[in-house]
Amino acid sequence: MTKGVRSAPAKASLSLKKASSKTTRLEKLSELEKYPLEVSASNSNTVSESASPHITVLLDEAVHALVVKPEGIYVDGTFGRGGHSKKILSELGPDGRLIAFDRDLTAIESSKSINDPRFSIIHSHFASMQSRLADIGVSEVDGILLDLGISSPQIDDAERGFSFRYDAPLDMRMDQSSGQTAAEFLSRTTEQQLAEVIKNYGEERFAKSIARAIIKERDDGRAITTTGQLAQVVANAVTRFEPGQNPATRTFQALRIFVNQELEELSLTLPQCVALLKPQGRLAVISFHSLEDRVVKRFFQAASGEEPNSNRYAPAKSGTTARFELVTRKAVGPDDQELEENPRARSAKLRVARRTAAPAMAPDAAKLDAPDLPQTKKGRRG
Repeated sequence: MTKGVRSAPAKASLSLKKASSKTTRLEKLSELEKYPLEVSASNSNTVSESASPHITVLLDEAVHALVVKPEGIYVDGTFGRGGHSKKILSELGPDGRLIAFDRDLTAIESSKSINDPRFSIIHSHFASMQSRLADIGVSEVDGILLDLGISSPQIDDAERGFSFRYDAPLDMRMDQSSGQTAAEFLSRTTEQQLAEVIKNYGEERFAKSIARAIIKERDDGRAITTTGQLAQVVANAVTRFEPGQNPATRTFQALRIFVNQELEELSLTLPQCVALLKPQGRLAVISFHSLEDRVVKRFFQAASGEEPNSNRYAPAKSGTTARFELVTRKAVGPDDQELEENPRARSAKLRVARRTAAPAMAPDAAKLDAPDLPQTKKGRRG
């Protein structure tokens, strides 16, 4: 569910205060070194210099899928550390143009390393793509790339609060300049809302038990403000979990998706891509977990006129004007070589569609098959 390469920073074991006289489940797991809760050995919250560099996922496949025209205008909706952007620029001619988006200020800072007049970047989430492009006089483009999810640099920077591998402030915002942190959300939410968030965005079967434990911890005067606290509370609340997975994995995913409105942003952006793309223009989307991929898959099906049938054995429904043609009928994943070099790429899925000449009327948002969005108003969280 993450983008980038597994890193191996210098670490030291984190000693957490026991919740009882008995060894907690998380401590047992840490002793087995199966699901370590760790902090950087450095005094800094950031990963040490020994960490492996970020590796762009599905780099060649994604850029190849765009069929870059030398004189074309392209959008990289998620700049990250610029791997895809640099590859696109290498295929553009002198009259081509690339416009990138990112809401992470660290990514914006990283983009300054690109000194190219054909390149510009906008500090914004990609859900504002159409309006922000209009602001700079761009109404149509030849290709759009969306690389969803969270990047390795974000996970490996402890102070961002995305990972249970470090004990750090529970932030989880992709844009640290705005919005509520995960800790602030936990300080205000109700048990019912929290259970819905964990269930819907984490697909966690123990969502109610975890929500109950978190709210009890808070109401007992122990507000959850760090990743270590949250990981331990979740570990004590989960009675069974998947082999090879930290019991807090799904809860951390759920809170990150909720805090950053990730599925809402995706659902708002896909129809804009229909409106922005020229005929024969391409949309390439890389997803990292089933919730994202489901939204993209259903959107492509709806926009291509290939409505799935409730009866799996019946022919696919048709009748919707096709605004996309599917380039990839099945998602493309990383090959064996990439997996060997980049284990975090294992869950990556690339889907690609080509724009037709049909008018840009977006398919019904209800057909996107996204989970219910707790506490939403007019498509956006208040």
